[in-house]
Amino acid sequence: MSDTIDLLEAIGRDASLRYASPGELTELLEKAQASEALTDAVASGDSSRLSAEFGHLDNEPPQSGQTPGFEEDEEEEEAPLDMPGPNKGNLPSQS
Repeated sequence: MSDTIDLLEAIGRDASLRYASPGELTELLEKAQASEALTDAVASGDSSRLSAEFGHLDNEPPQSGQTPGFEEDEEEEEAPLDMPGPNKGNLPSQS
């Protein structure tokens, strides 16, 4: 697999290889004794075999239990404050 990665890196660095036709690139890869998966991927344009060579596993969508959540605050009913008022007799009268 490391050879496949090295070949892909070389193709990416060399503009003449990057823009080569699939036929030209397939021929070069066969001469370089590239893996069958890489050669087939270039020839067919289907990267699924190349993904298999790299051991690609499908990503599973994350489960909602793995994401942080917020508990809704319970609304507590607060008792109204018993403020002293003029009719309550708590304040001295202003006579």
